[in-house]
Amino acid sequence: MRGRRWLILDFSHSERAPMPGMHMQQTLAAPAVVHGFGYYSGLDVRVEFRPAAVDAGITFVRTDLGPSARIPVRSDLRVDVPRRTNLRLRGAEVAMVEHVLAALAGLHIDNCEVHVDQAEMPGCDGSALAFVEAIQAAGIKSQDAPARTLAVTRAVRIEHGNCWIEAAPDPSGALRIEYRLDYQHDAVLGRQTASTVVTPDSFSRELAPCRTFLLASEADQLRAAGLGQRVTSRDVLVFGEQGVIDNELRFANECARHKALDVLGDLALTGCRVSGHIVAYRSGHRLNAALAVRLLQQAGAGVALSA
Repeated sequence: MRGRRWLILDFSHSERAPMPGMHMQQTLAAPAVVHGFGYYSGLDVRVEFRPAAVDAGITFVRTDLGPSARIPVRSDLRVDVPRRTNLRLRGAEVAMVEHVLAALAGLHIDNCEVHVDQAEMPGCDGSALAFVEAIQAAGIKSQDAPARTLAVTRAVRIEHGNCWIEAAPDPSGALRIEYRLDYQHDAVLGRQTASTVVTPDSFSRELAPCRTFLLASEADQLRAAGLGQRVTSRDVLVFGEQGVIDNELRFANECARHKALDVLGDLALTGCRVSGHIVAYRSGHRLNAALAVRLLQQAGAGVALSA
């Protein structure tokens, strides 16, 4: 990676007045609550998004384990599990956090405490829409400090087999995510592409409503392993030989859009707003998280927060 440079802009402790056009940190104006059940565990769970102070970042609090069971959103706390993003610190774990993180990142919420009474986040309808609607109803408040932003200045690519994800500078300073879905051996899903410039408005309309999907054969395997017993084909998009089962698509390329949502949620592991052009081909949570780590490493930030 020699010769590849990254820039991280951190104004959080500056005493200077914000420059024109600088984005300020944000939190919730009031608490927001979402109820549901975990797709994997089947357990009922209550999630409460609470306002947090400037520079607090995003922290999960396991209320069922006590107030000290706090898990900050950091790339080094990620647990490598299939099909989802989990975080763990000192024996306390939160599971399937990617949709919650995507909702916060997509709405530009920089500081928030996420209080939960179970490890696994509610699956809701398989999208981030319930979280977005709850946060928007509670309101979003600007804070008196510039947002911490990680800007890509040179291209970087991470790959594994025939899957890859790459980041490059975006001339406008925006975050642009393009996802290329390729189920080349499945005629129903086939190939899809989704691309969007992520703003709170575009995220809410174009990515947040897009739901988790899987093949019917994969759903059968999960149930055989004792997982997903409460989940039906009305809760997620399940694809059989003739198409989606007991459900209707919200977008023709909804599956690729959902994968772009996952990329956004995993990039939140940087603890920053990200600016750059992200392109992913068949990438999953592991590669997405690896890119988040690489962004921090190339920025010279590493993972500085202590456990």
